Amino acid sequence: MPSPPQPRIVGIGGTARPDSSTQKALAVALASAKRSGAKVELFGGPFLASLPHYLTPASEGSPEGRALVESVRSADGLIIASPGYHGSVSGLVKNAIDYLEETAKDARVYLDGIPVGLITTAYGWQATGSTLATLRAIVHALRGWPTPLGAAINTSAVAFKGDVCTDAAVNTQLELVGSQVVQFARLRLSDPELTRTDT
Repeated sequence: MPSPPQPRIVGIGGTARPDSSTQKALAVALASAKRSGAKVELFGGPFLASLPHYLTPASEGSPEGRALVESVRSADGLIIASPGYHGSVSGLVKNAIDYLEETAKDARVYLDGIPVGLITTAYGWQATGSTLATLRAIVHALRGWPTPLGAAINTSAVAFKGDVCTDAAVNTQLELVGSQVVQFARLRLSDPELTRTDT
């Protein structure tokens, strides 16, 4: 029996503060994806903070921006994690997403047909929900497939110790986000026509 394909999963998220709750949540999901057999790559908060504001074309911008775009181009799935700032996606994360405009004329336009896991964190429930809804709308606009489960984390009640969330139920949700991205990525790799949106 042939072994299942090994998807490439790219994680994008965090805050300008190293080891933020947002980046730790993303790391839990990526670790789950890796255990599920994926190759993973993280573009965390400090990296996102180094990105200049997106300009068209990014080829005239920073090497960091080019590296991000090229990694997403070759990805089979993404996991995006954002803090909820004033009820929506943070500027750092949105700026990174804006760089994906460079893929508008690719053979695979934007995130066409690939799975995207979503994670939001906020100090309270209201911003987690509105930020998650905004991320889903962005992924739909980029022709991606948000996974069935999106993890919303209230950091006023949940903390991280090392690389693990202290709330077992939340940790399980984050792991499920990672494994769902891998499962859907393998499905697409087995038959790309299953998830195409340009037909």
